[in-house]
Formats: sequence, C-alpha cells, structure tokens
Amino acid sequence: MTLEAKHVSFSIHDQRILKEVSIQIKENQFVGLIGPNGSGKSTLLKNMYRLLKPESGTVLLNEEDIFQQSSRAIAKKLAVVSQETPVLFDFKVKDLVSMGRTPHKKLFEMDDKEDFKIVKEALSQTGIAHLETRSFSSLSGGEKKRVMVARALAQQAQVLILDEPTNHLDIQHQLQLMDLIQTLHLTVVAALHDLNMAAMYCDQIYVLQQGSIVHYGTPEEVLTPKLLRDVFGVYADIQTHPLTGKPYLTYVSEQFTKTT
Repeated sequence: MTLEAKHVSFSIHDQRILKEVSIQIKENQFVGLIGPNGSGKSTLLKNMYRLLKPESGTVLLNEEDIFQQSSRAIAKKLAVVSQETPVLFDFKVKDLVSMGRTPHKKLFEMDDKEDFKIVKEALSQTGIAHLETRSFSSLSGGEKKRVMVARALAQQAQVLILDEPTNHLDIQHQLQLMDLIQTLHLTVVAALHDLNMAAMYCDQIYVLQQGSIVHYGTPEEVLTPKLLRDVFGVYADIQTHPLTGKPYLTYVSEQFTKTT
C-alpha cells in the first residue's frame, strides 16, 4: 500500500507552515522526514493522517484521496503513533492496545479469540507483555510510547505513520523499536530527530526546511556535510559504518573547525 502527499500547503493564522510539499512512500518502503525544529515535519504528518486538512494539495492512500474515505476505512489501512499520547481516561495497558481492534469490529461487537491473540502478539512484539495489567497513567514516557506502538500493531494497518517514535526511549529500546518497525515490512513514514537513526533505517529521506522540501534521496545522497551545515547549522564528520554499511555522523563543535 502506498502513501503520497502532492503539493500540500497548510497555514495557521496566515502563517504558511507547509509550502507545496510533495513526498511519496512506496509499498513497504521506510521513509524518514528530517529537518530542524519548526520545519513542518509534524504538521505534514498530521495532514497525511487527517488530523489537519491541507488548504491545497491532496493526500493519496493507495492512490485514493484520503479525505474522500471514511474514518473507519482509513483506520483499517493506516495507523498512527504521534508524539503525544492523548488518553482521556486511564485504562489498563491491554485494554488500550485492544482499542486497535476497533476499526475491525461492528458497533457493540465484542472481541473474540482472534482479537485477543492479535493483542497478545502486539504486546509481546513491543516487549510490554509484563505491563498488560498496569494502568497507562502509571507508566514512564518510554513505556507509554511502546503501548501506543502496540496499539498500532493490533490495528493491523498496512501503513504506519510515526512522529518522533524514539522520543523518551533509552537507546536499547530505541534500537529494538526501530528494528521491530523495519521487520514488519509495512509502508512507513516517520519524522525522526536522530539523524543516525534515519541513516540506519530509512530507505529514503526527505529534508524539510521552513516548510519546503529542500532535498530527498537515499541516506547516502542526503546526509552530506554541506546539507548538515546549510539546514541544521552543524558540522559533522560522515563515515560509512563498518557494521551497517550506512552513513554514520559524528558532530563536531564549530570551535574545532576553525583554522589557526
């Protein structure tokens, strides 16, 4: 299943946040969005999962306008893990993950053995089976993030949108989560803060700056010293990691780049 934004523009209070942005995520491709804070990454994702509506342009899910489809139909195809974890009431972890089955159920239809199996697998995949009876409010930020990923897995969508998925996670769980997402063979688009994570896991990377796409391509094509200086204002040494074969960035303070 594919996901595409075509010439998407969006403004808030007459301030243009997105300017004719186009990105394409092919089936089973892992695409990363990178850019400085305020560049429009989260706003673009919100337009792509219908939390916001573009003032112009279109978003296509499997070549169909996402705004011409019902919420239920979209939820069967597309799952979202946002930066925030907006849960209005306190639920047990297993109950919250079970909500991922809602798009597949009729009104008032109860969960059956297959639903319970899917939820159990989602809890196990994300490493939180031991938390299933805990209340959501009692969890750490990282644990909450994994619960929301488990709910998305229980949804069994073919497209996954992630907004800073590794926020609040320690490095072990960051890698475990990204490994898991990569092995699911879903169509994935993720806003990522950690450029080394983007380099390691993404097939393609789009770079946003002030609401526009300024570069896109493979990690090798995108992550260059010049782009990092121009877009992020930082100096970096970029090497090929001997284990992953992917670019690996080491940031360098500007004081070490000055010649005497």
